[in-house]
Amino acid sequence: MPHRYVNIMTIQSKPLDTTTDRIMLGVTLMMGFCMTAPLLDVTAKLASDIIPVGQITATRFLVQVALMLPFCLAMGLSFKMNGRFGILALRAILLVLSTFFFISAIRVMPLADALAIVFIEPFIVMLVGKYGLSEDVGPRRIAAAGVGFLGVVFVIQPSFATFGAVALYPLGTAVCFAGYVLVTRELRGWLHPVMMQFHTGAIASLICLPIIWMANGTEFAMFDPIWPQGIYWLWLFGVGFFATISHMMMTYGLTLAPSSTLAPMQYLEIPVATLLGLLVFAEFPNSIALGGIVLIMGAGLYMIHRERVTSRIKTRLHAPV
Repeated sequence: MPHRYVNIMTIQSKPLDTTTDRIMLGVTLMMGFCMTAPLLDVTAKLASDIIPVGQITATRFLVQVALMLPFCLAMGLSFKMNGRFGILALRAILLVLSTFFFISAIRVMPLADALAIVFIEPFIVMLVGKYGLSEDVGPRRIAAAGVGFLGVVFVIQPSFATFGAVALYPLGTAVCFAGYVLVTRELRGWLHPVMMQFHTGAIASLICLPIIWMANGTEFAMFDPIWPQGIYWLWLFGVGFFATISHMMMTYGLTLAPSSTLAPMQYLEIPVATLLGLLVFAEFPNSIALGGIVLIMGAGLYMIHRERVTSRIKTRLHAPV
């Protein structure tokens, strides 16, 4: 879920030991991420049958902080924010909104449809980079972004007809997560990735808890908390557990293998989510939405390919002669 959609082409910052064993371990961890991250969506959707979306969102961050704290202590990491509280707070706000929009969507939408729309996020980041930050982006990647957006229209159209405006919520997730990725770029090198996630989760918890407390007893369905019963405790815990485990696998995978190797693997999430949606909820995209999903995946993979080509060309141009 918003939970974790990361443009991993942008977040590696130091050279890697590119031995075969380390790369294969990195690939294995990234595959683990793609298998476990959709389980976050499944448990969130199961919980949303009776648990308010705001409560699920808050629980996701509370569980994440509780699970990550022992790791932070065991690793001996510094809890200092290095003067970056403001930008960490912005990162947390964007992630809270991203998570809230996505859970709101999958309460009623098929997992695969919602997730496919969210994968427009890399295109948004690329376009902001070109037109807002004057980054060098060629016409082929712009064209790929256009194809990706066309795919989103194909996915949204039948969902909008069936579910109404809620079909636009994944777009909110994509926009907020694009901002999250851009903010993360600014934090790169200032904080250890594990501590960055811990601080983000802690600040997000501090944002969510007062909202839930103020909504208590208001009968505002999206936020008024309820006391979970039976299996719903497990679903709530699963939201935070799978978010934490999947992010940890991705984070450490990126320390072992090049981002250019791992980036295409992100798209494994969509078929995994489609399969889980079919098995758990008897959901499957209709033919129009399925065509849109194929367009989004194809455009995204092509954009990653172009980034690789551009990176190799730049490396050759700047190589010593």
